[in-house]
Amino acid sequence: MAYWVSTILTILGIYIAISIALYYLQDYMLFKPEKLPKDFQFHYENQETKEYNLETRDGAVINGLRFFPKGESKGVVLYLKGNSKSIKGWGKFAVDFTRHGYNVLMVDYRGFGKSTGKRSQKAIKRDLQLVYNKIKEQTTEDRIILYGRSLGSGFATKLASMNNPKKLILDAPYYSLTKVTARYAPFMPLSLLIKYPLPTYKWLKYVKCPIHIIHGTHDKLIPYKSSVKLAQINPDLTKLYTVIGGGHKNLNNFESYHEMLDEILNSESKTIDLETTSINVIHSSKKTKKRA
Repeated sequence: MAYWVSTILTILGIYIAISIALYYLQDYMLFKPEKLPKDFQFHYENQETKEYNLETRDGAVINGLRFFPKGESKGVVLYLKGNSKSIKGWGKFAVDFTRHGYNVLMVDYRGFGKSTGKRSQKAIKRDLQLVYNKIKEQTTEDRIILYGRSLGSGFATKLASMNNPKKLILDAPYYSLTKVTARYAPFMPLSLLIKYPLPTYKWLKYVKCPIHIIHGTHDKLIPYKSSVKLAQINPDLTKLYTVIGGGHKNLNNFESYHEMLDEILNSESKTIDLETTSINVIHSSKKTKKRA
């Protein structure tokens, strides 16, 4: 056998082996869960909480926490977290919403925290719709805000596209998870291999509520430009908030982030009478001739 044929077959074999490994190991690469014992007790200083367990139709259990505001509630924020740890650690961010008068519901995806069940994109979407339906039994949709952080941004967008929440807030969202992984494996057939493509850009076009996107300019994991592209998909409903110098995991350390949340949570959208603005003013670069 010619040397070049042997070399090509060897390279092809390695390529196929890497593809197979990526397919079967992607769950371990994508998800970084923290598992908690069933008797684990959640505790947060100065936060009133209640724990929930929701059984799904395939027998899985989705564990969640509800955080209560002090005083009368303005509504519910369904907070969909990132790909690591559990709501044990993510619960500290609930204060950013309870301080504004909102209940916060956080849930752990399958295999995270106390939640059980075999994980898949379809199963997680189904679980979150079940959670959303349970919230609707307690309040009306015009009081529900969806907040998706990193991995959760795709699932939040999917939920918003199939329902009618008051607002959708995306924190460091990705255009699609396939696009994110392609940065690290540019020569692999990821469209065929990825079990969690999470095409946020496809779902975003069907969202009918106001969309608020928050992203840091120094995000090394999910580039800021992904939010710029997402903001152009449904521009009439979308507002992009830029945290100058913000990374992927530290937006909550920026005062500007909290100012943005305050604006999003407490301000209602206003219709502008464009006829009273300069939108139709035509600027001409032509020089006009002086009259004699």
